[in-house]
Parts: sequence; structure tokens; C-alpha cells
Amino acid sequence: MQFHAPLIRGTLIKRYKRFMADVTLEDGSVVTAHCANSGTMLSVNEPGTEVWLSPAQNPDRKLKYTWELIRIGDALVGINTQHPNKIVAEAIEGGTVPELAGYENLRREVKYGKNSRIDILLEDAGKPDCFVEIKNVTMKRADVAEFPDAVTARGTKHLGELADQVAEGHRAVMFYLVQRGDCDRFTLADDIDPTYAEALHKARKAGVEILAYDCRVDTDGVAVSRPVEIAL
Repeated sequence: MQFHAPLIRGTLIKRYKRFMADVTLEDGSVVTAHCANSGTMLSVNEPGTEVWLSPAQNPDRKLKYTWELIRIGDALVGINTQHPNKIVAEAIEGGTVPELAGYENLRREVKYGKNSRIDILLEDAGKPDCFVEIKNVTMKRADVAEFPDAVTARGTKHLGELADQVAEGHRAVMFYLVQRGDCDRFTLADDIDPTYAEALHKARKAGVEILAYDCRVDTDGVAVSRPVEIAL
């Protein structure tokens, strides 16, 4: 996924009200950017850190910038949760995810379950449909990528619905997109949301597949890179 315009470098002042962040640009001006991430952003919200913003495509939008990246150590991390579905769809279509190859059709945001939408639905004649739920992962603790960074009742609901699809004869995949390239392992933050962790273990036993891939992140764009070890 390529950013629609060159990104603008700045320094994070603070993130607040969940969806807002104040940033000092290189010319010394201060702007308020949209933060498209509803999590706590643990490990990726330190004031004084280098961040990168994209200019709004809609000139009438109130907030003229969107926070896209933050530099943590030597790594850039993608924090925008509006991008993962596109990033993963491009990776599947480009053959970067062999576990999800071989399907004729890929559709996004398809209604299913109990008033939900599956992030990606893969379809092919003669094969069970494949339901792919995607979660964005930014948190890193002790060199391990972890999810979630906040309690997620919605995420727990999705795991149950994926298990239901397996019971109906379909294929279901929980895909963790680690929007950074400095982690070799992925695990659950069961200290943050033990209910979600329990639901994932139940879903896995029910036949839901688990995938975790990291990303190549730079100021031009974000792309799926390689699978990371899953340590549950």
C-alpha cells in the first residue's frame, strides 16, 4: 500500500481524546492530526518521538493531517488502523501470503454472522469460502509483538463468529498484521484482555487458523513482508 501523497515529518507532542494528536512540524508550527487508532497505543505514543503525517485528501476536512507512522528505535511503525485490510488484500493478491493463495475472488467488508462484516472473504468454485478477520498489531514488549493493547469485546465477538463459520463447513482465518518489522514473534497480551485470549484459544481448537505477518514500513508505504513465529 502506497501513501497517496508524500508524508510530512514532525514530533509528537501528545495523543489525546483517542482520535487526536498534536504534532510539531519541522517548520516549528503545531498541527492537530487525526489519529485513526482506537487502542491505547501502548509502546507507540511517546511524546517527543518522530512521527509522519499524511495530508488530508479532502480539503474541507476539519483535521488537515492524519497520523500514519511513528519511529520506535530504528523501526517505523504503522499506527493507522484504516489501512490493514488494504495491505493484506494487496498481499494476498500479490502472492505474499501462500496460506491464502488459490482463490478466484477476493471481496472486502462482506456481511456475515450477527450484524458483522468480515474483513476479507475469499471465494473459489469447489472450495469452502475462506473468512479472514484482520487485526492491526503495533504493541511491542520484550521484543515480542502483542495483541490486544486494550480490552476488545468486539474482537472477542469476531473470534466466536469465525468459529461459527468453521462449524458451518467454511474456512476461517485470524490474521494478525504486525505493522512493524522489528519483531520475530507474536503472542497474546493476556494480561490486558484475558477474555480475548481465552476466546482465541477456543477458536483455535474449533478450527480457526492463526496467521501473523510483519510489514515493511517506510515513508512511501506499508507492505506485508514475512510470517512471524506465533507463540501462544
